[in-house]
Amino acid sequence: MPPQSGSSLLKPEPSPDISRPFTWEEIGLHSGQKNSKQEKWLVIDRKVYDISQFQWQHPGGSRVISHYAGQDATDAFTAFHKDEDLVKKYLKALLIGELAPDQPSCEPNKNEMLVNDFRELHSTVKRTGLLKPNYYFFMFMFLHAILFDAASWLTIWYFGKSWIPFLVGVALFAICQAQYGFFQHDLGHFSVFQKPKWNRLFHFFVAGVLKGGPPSQWNFMHNQHHAKPNCFRKDPDLNMHPFLFTLGKPLSVELGKKKKKYMPYQYQHSYFSFLAPLIFMAFVQGTIIRYTVLRKKWMELACVVIYNIRICLMYVPLMGFMNFMVFYFLSRFLESSWFLWISQMNHIPMSIDYDKNLDWVSAQLAATCNVDQSLFNDWYTGHLNFQIEHHLFPTMPRHNYWKVAPLVKSLCAKHGVQYHCKTLPTAFADILRSLKESSEHWEDAYLHG
Repeated sequence: MPPQSGSSLLKPEPSPDISRPFTWEEIGLHSGQKNSKQEKWLVIDRKVYDISQFQWQHPGGSRVISHYAGQDATDAFTAFHKDEDLVKKYLKALLIGELAPDQPSCEPNKNEMLVNDFRELHSTVKRTGLLKPNYYFFMFMFLHAILFDAASWLTIWYFGKSWIPFLVGVALFAICQAQYGFFQHDLGHFSVFQKPKWNRLFHFFVAGVLKGGPPSQWNFMHNQHHAKPNCFRKDPDLNMHPFLFTLGKPLSVELGKKKKKYMPYQYQHSYFSFLAPLIFMAFVQGTIIRYTVLRKKWMELACVVIYNIRICLMYVPLMGFMNFMVFYFLSRFLESSWFLWISQMNHIPMSIDYDKNLDWVSAQLAATCNVDQSLFNDWYTGHLNFQIEHHLFPTMPRHNYWKVAPLVKSLCAKHGVQYHCKTLPTAFADILRSLKESSEHWEDAYLHG
């Protein structure tokens, strides 16, 4: 359900006078989980929509919207769409009724007071301008990444390819690629520019030409992660379970009871640091080709080719092809390690399970945690040390996370929702600790379950 322009949506049509009342029980029966041909309904602001056919035309992909079939999608809709009024015009053709007057505004299993308080907080955030970007901040972040990119090439050009400048060049190239990654992440969330079209245009350039990846694939995968974080079979970030790692107590116990073993899980906390980056590098390169070809994203594939030509033309004349391949592998391995440790420190130690259909706040807080703020932590993590605020407000510019954090803490304290924040070393250590605990749960169920 990422924000999209109206051009690729269904054309708005006047809706008939639909006043059929529905109960949450009826809506829950239309999730499509047991039968893919079953109708899929969801609720936004008490209105019931049939997305059975529209899911295939949804600009953000069929999966992210289908993940909310049979559920209340109000807060996810608000979180992902900057221009709600525009998008709601296109929803009219999908409207089939409303919640019955005696039905609460969210499912009975959810904390309605928490839901209402968060919606009030979101209105306050929007009203006070915390969703508006600071263009000078993002200009600085972009230019400083370009400087690292140039510094990498200049180091090799000026000092040659001996070991010290070679390794310095590797480090500088990894830094620039990581910072490009954080910047394309901002663009993908529509938080750099006010107008979505400018975010799309720059995202296409940064992700494709500067990073070498198709932006639409990133959107397809990453928006699912935000919609249902740490929900197995809905969050693509958990696709490493069970073939590489076993994650979370419930999933590990389930896997152990089924007597399934794809890897030596009892050592997964040891091989994570080395194997995860290698697999991630191979996975990314493989899926780039597969995705762009199968989806016929020829322009994005052309940008990926331009990226590879650009890198080769910059470095091969300076060091030769074989040295360049070593240079590129080491820098990509370093960048992949950086990315994995940063992205997983906020999620692997948290609750991992099947979708429990929690309210927006509870779902995001159960799956995310923060890392202490500092100038280094903010830069090193691309401000993803404020993971909680980022997940609650995906389109918020990252320079405003620290401003909304006290309000989020107050909301959590009021409703008894745990707000986790830790030091950076503790966050890294918790990845390995969680992997070790998950392997122990699996082993116990495998041997004795």
